[in-house]
Amino acid sequence: MNNPKGEALRKQLRLKIVEFASKTPTAHPHIGSCMSCIDILIQTLLSEMKAKDKFILSKGHASLALYVVLNYLKRISTKELQTYFQEGTQFGIHTPSTLPKDIPLATGSLGHGLSFASGLAKGFKLRFKKSAPRVFCLISDGECNEGSVWEAALFASHHQLDNLIVLIDKNGFQAFGKTSEVLGDAASASKWKSFGFNVVSCDGHDLKEIEKAFRTLRRMKNKKPNFLICNTTRGKGIKAIEDKVESNYTAIVGEFYKKALKDIEKL
Repeated sequence: MNNPKGEALRKQLRLKIVEFASKTPTAHPHIGSCMSCIDILIQTLLSEMKAKDKFILSKGHASLALYVVLNYLKRISTKELQTYFQEGTQFGIHTPSTLPKDIPLATGSLGHGLSFASGLAKGFKLRFKKSAPRVFCLISDGECNEGSVWEAALFASHHQLDNLIVLIDKNGFQAFGKTSEVLGDAASASKWKSFGFNVVSCDGHDLKEIEKAFRTLRRMKNKKPNFLICNTTRGKGIKAIEDKVESNYTAIVGEFYKKALKDIEKL
């Protein structure tokens, strides 16, 4: 594993997410989604990506998870992050497009990130040929209900974008229910394989497993785009909201805030 600090960061950054979420005057910091994808972000941005690679957070409602990772990497200053969800901030509940190097696309309205990422990957192919930088795009399983996701998947497969890595935070939920009950499992390995992708699955909360999955994808030299299924738990680390639909709409206040901190300290 190339990320020796990763395990400590899992706790450190979860605590920071809860800290900032507790300061918002709303019950919509999407804490459940942030907690389900933070481990994926840690392994991807800290260990897998190279300097010229790009990352797109298509599930932009998990913006706070991305912000704390970028803050750790010193790409967002602590002073800037302190303005999170304050009047006039550029760091809202959905990601902005004011940081073109690290957040090149404003997201949150689901279904758009993969199209942008596929176009970016194609552009890199045209410009850099065999040494094209990679594009990593994190989507959600509920997002796979959007038709634009499948248009992008067809484009990526047709153009043999093997420099595209689609990561899916597969926590089994979307806004108001379980994905299996809304439109079924649109994030299944069989569906994405049928669209011409290499598909690998892993535990999205195990940094070593995520690293191993990335290594497996790197060995697949077949000109196909890549799809990494990260099986996760919504609200991971906070017992009261783990694997519950209401985790996305929970205010981090009072006793709940204190219990959340204690739960994360036990990780």
